[in-house]
Amino acid sequence: MSIQDAVSCGERLVELLEAYGIDTVFGIPGNHTVQLYRGLVNSSIRHISPRHEQGAAFMADGYARASGKPAACFLISGPGLGNAITPMIQALADSVPMLVVTAVAARSELGMGEGRLHEVPDQGALARQCSRFSHTLMRADEMPKVLARAFAVFNSARPGPVHIQIPMDVITQDASHVSTVPWPSVYPPAANARGLGELAERLRVASRPLLLLGGGAVAAASQAQTLADALGSPVVTTVNAKGVLPQGHPLLVGGSPSLGAVRRLLAESDVVLAVGTEFGETDYDMLFLGDMPELVWLARIDIDPAQLCRNQRPDLALCGDARESLESLLKILDGSVARSDGEARVAQTRVAITEERHWNSEVQDFFDVLRTSLPGLCLVGDSTLPTYYAVWQYESPGPRRYFHSATGGGTLGYALPAAMGARRALPQEVPVLALIGDGAAQFTFMELASAVQEKLPIIVLLWNNNGYREIREGMLASGIKPVGVDIDAPDFVAAAKALGCFAERVDSLTALETALGTAIQRDLPTLLELPENGFLSGPVDGWY
Repeated sequence: MSIQDAVSCGERLVELLEAYGIDTVFGIPGNHTVQLYRGLVNSSIRHISPRHEQGAAFMADGYARASGKPAACFLISGPGLGNAITPMIQALADSVPMLVVTAVAARSELGMGEGRLHEVPDQGALARQCSRFSHTLMRADEMPKVLARAFAVFNSARPGPVHIQIPMDVITQDASHVSTVPWPSVYPPAANARGLGELAERLRVASRPLLLLGGGAVAAASQAQTLADALGSPVVTTVNAKGVLPQGHPLLVGGSPSLGAVRRLLAESDVVLAVGTEFGETDYDMLFLGDMPELVWLARIDIDPAQLCRNQRPDLALCGDARESLESLLKILDGSVARSDGEARVAQTRVAITEERHWNSEVQDFFDVLRTSLPGLCLVGDSTLPTYYAVWQYESPGPRRYFHSATGGGTLGYALPAAMGARRALPQEVPVLALIGDGAAQFTFMELASAVQEKLPIIVLLWNNNGYREIREGMLASGIKPVGVDIDAPDFVAAAKALGCFAERVDSLTALETALGTAIQRDLPTLLELPENGFLSGPVDGWY
C-alpha cells in the first residue's frame, strides 16, 4: 500500500462518525489531535471552534437536547478534557448523549509519570466519574466495536457522555483495513409484558390516575399524550419533560412536583404512572419541603434498572424504554379504559398553583412576552432568577424547546454555549434564546465571539441583578453576612459589541417586545441586557 492510500486511525474515526450520522464536532485542535482534523477536511461534518473547551461540551449538550441526537467533541488530553468535565457532569445528571474524543499519551507512556505534555496520571479514571463509560483505544481495529457500544448507550440505554481516548501512537496507526460500516443499531427494549398487563389492569379501574413524566419520556411524547387523553389523566412534568404535552393542553398541570399544590394532586391520585424520571431533589424538592408525600399506588417505567431502586419506592417497577413501553401498554389497553375527570382536577390545581407564595406574576408577564413575541421558541436557561421560576411558571411550546442547568448538575455559564449548540441543531425558523444571569455570563461570555464567527444568531437575554443575588439572599436567610457575592461586572453591552454582536440595554416589557421583534431578523447574535429592576417592582419572595 502506498503512503497516499494509507488512512490513519484519526481519519477513519471521522469517517465512522459520519456514517453514524454525526454532523457536528465542537472542539479546539491541538498538536495531539491533528490527525482527527486531517479527517475533517474531506468530511461533511461541520467543525465549530469555541473559545474554551468548556464551551465545546456545553455546545454539544445543547445540540443533543434540542435535536435528540449526539454531537461530538474533539479535545486535547489533560487540560482539554479537564475543561470539559463540568459540562460532562451536567450532561450525565440530565442523561444527555455526548461523544467526547480526546488524545492521550502513547501506550508505552501511559501511567509512567514522566512529565509528558498534558499528562494526567489516569485520564480515563477522571472521565469515568462523569460518563457512562471511558475507553482507551489500544488498536485501530477496536474502533467499530467501541463506537457501536457508544451508540448503543445513546440509542437504547440511559444516555449520557461517552469518552474515548486515543493514544498518540494509535491515532496515527494505519486503519485502511478498518470498515466504515456501522454495526447494526441496538433496538431499545420494551418493559416486561406481564408487568405491563398488571399496570393496564390498575389503570382500567383507576378513578384518579395521574401521569408523571421526566426527561426519559421526551421521545415518547406522542404515546404519552395518547395515553393521557385515553385515561383523562392529569400530566405532571419535570423540567426536562416540559413540552411533552403542548402548552394549553387541558390535562397539562404545569407547575412542578416541588409545589405543595402539585404534591397534593399526586397524593390524592389512586394510580401514579411515572415514566423516565429519577425523582431527583432538584425537580421534586427544589423548595426544600421534605420528602414527597406517600402515594397510594406508584408504577415506574425507566430504562435504567438501578434507577428503579432509587429515591421513590414503586409498587410496580418496569424496566424498559419509555416509547416502546407506552406503545405496548396502549396496545394492551386497546381503548378499554374508563376516562376520568382529569380536566377538572387539573383546573383546580392550576388555580392553586397561582395562589402559592412562590408564584410571581411579574415573572409570568416576562415569560408571556417571550412566548408571544417569538412563537415556537427554544429557550435555554442558566442558573438565574427567571429560570428558577421557570421550573413551575414556564411551559414549553413543544418537546426539546426548554432546558436549563439550574437543575441536575446546576452549573453556571451553561446557557450561552448550549444555545449555540441548539441553534446549530434546529431549523432557522425556530428562534433560540439564552437566558443567563450577569454572574453566570462571565463564565462563558467569550463564546459570543464564536457565535459571531460561526454565524449562529442566538438571542442572549442577560438578566442583571448585580452579582450572585440568589446566593446572597440565601446567605442572609441563613443569618450569614454576604461574602463573595457582590462581584463587579463589565459593561456587557460594550463588551458584546466589541465581539461583533448587536447589543442594547432593555428596561421594560414593552421595550423587550420591540427588541425581540427586531433581534429575530438579524443574522448575527444579539445581546439584550435586562436590569432586574426594570422587570420586577421589588424583592421576590424566594425559596430560601
